[in-house]
Amino acid sequence: MSAWEGSSTARVVPPARPRKLAKVPFVELADGRLQGVVSSGSDIERVYVSSVAAGDFAFACSTNNNRPCGGARGSFCNHIGALITEAVLQYGAERVARYLRVEAADDAAAIAGAMRATLPPTADRAAAAQVFSRFLRHLAYLELAPTTAPLPEMQWFPPTRAAVA
Repeated sequence: MSAWEGSSTARVVPPARPRKLAKVPFVELADGRLQGVVSSGSDIERVYVSSVAAGDFAFACSTNNNRPCGGARGSFCNHIGALITEAVLQYGAERVARYLRVEAADDAAAIAGAMRATLPPTADRAAAAQVFSRFLRHLAYLELAPTTAPLPEMQWFPPTRAAVA
């Protein structure tokens, strides 16, 4: 067991390359999907929640108020393309391709092309609410003043006997 596996903190993996957060403020490889939040190009108050499932490449894209993206009809929309590009910047092409189970892809265009070559099944819209909720929770942490005091919602470890007594 490595040192970080025995600690109570998670290892932070630095981004593969720096990325700008204006277009895609939130991207993650989680729950068997590449998922995230992509800013609208036309409306500053609108964001899109986009996701692509690993393996079968089921995809979904909808606005923050759960309206379907007009460009995601039968193929990936520009939001999903931006999500793939930013995921490659954040995690590296090899890790993204491995997670999504895409063969021999060394950049974002190759990953998207390999997934487009397989006709995606019907959209997977069930994850949008969870992804957007997680994004909003991350934004809330950015509004907190810097402190070393514990945050109650981050204290999920059960108390030990010594702490209770």
